[in-house]
Amino acid sequence: MVTRKQTERDGDAALLPDKSRVKPPPMFKVLLLNDDFTPMDFVIVVLEKFFGLAREQATTVMLKVHREGKGVCGVYPRDLAATKIEQVSEFARRYQHPLACVMEEN
Repeated sequence: MVTRKQTERDGDAALLPDKSRVKPPPMFKVLLLNDDFTPMDFVIVVLEKFFGLAREQATTVMLKVHREGKGVCGVYPRDLAATKIEQVSEFARRYQHPLACVMEEN
């Protein structure tokens, strides 16, 4: 946004940009949901492949999903979170697992 401001140098009105702050985009948590059919090893592979987690981190998240019903895989802007969900869902379908992946605002 541009507003009229006085310049001290010559007293003329000049157009100077208004300093405005750009609000960062909302972030979304990507979650895996527990089910009774998807093997734990498959969940670990998903966490490593799509979320870049190391084996130990992936195992920790998988156990959280197993014990608490859901686990956070990562936090992303909306478009990236939606893409990750679609990739995980398609991968799970390809291997005939009912693994559910969702997002919620952080």
